[in-house]
Amino acid sequence: MKRIITIGREFGAGGGELGRRLAREMNIAYYDRDIILKTAKASAHLTPEQVRRWDERVPHEFGFTQSLFNFYNRPLSEELWDAQVRAIREIADKESCVIVGRNADYILREFDHCLRVFVHADRNWRLLHMRKLMPDTPFEQLEADMDSADRARRSYYEHYTGQHWGDCHNYDITLNSGSLGVEACVQLICAAVKAAENK
Repeated sequence: MKRIITIGREFGAGGGELGRRLAREMNIAYYDRDIILKTAKASAHLTPEQVRRWDERVPHEFGFTQSLFNFYNRPLSEELWDAQVRAIREIADKESCVIVGRNADYILREFDHCLRVFVHADRNWRLLHMRKLMPDTPFEQLEADMDSADRARRSYYEHYTGQHWGDCHNYDITLNSGSLGVEACVQLICAAVKAAENK
């Protein structure tokens, strides 16, 4: 049976690490930043650089220049979203996988066999977790990056879905990686996948 797991996450909560471990544990594909290239390929008007620049952000800064519109006078922000939707649905149609971020929980909300997960943690735990991963980055910079990433993800999610980012009602499971640890989160998700298959 095909199984799709989407992972929304706060910055520094270990969502990417959790996703990679989960994909290895279940022996299925893992998608995160590689969706950028698939999104660009799904659009005739977007380059990988444009998609990378606006990854998980609302592209207000396209401005009012000609570059804001494609040849059909369609806003590129709309083109970017539609291309990402096509890319994520194509992935989910093709194979079992773990998809991190990019509003995949909302995009795949009507798919059967899709388990939607949100990973969060206490602010201090997330900062210390990121400090371990990037020991040479000043603490103040990590804090600023975390706040900026969370604001961008919240704005992106709420703009395109009309729902609240991190709201437990939008997910099947929400997990506190700081309290449980990443490995325990992986095992809980695996157990949830098995339970869903057997219901």
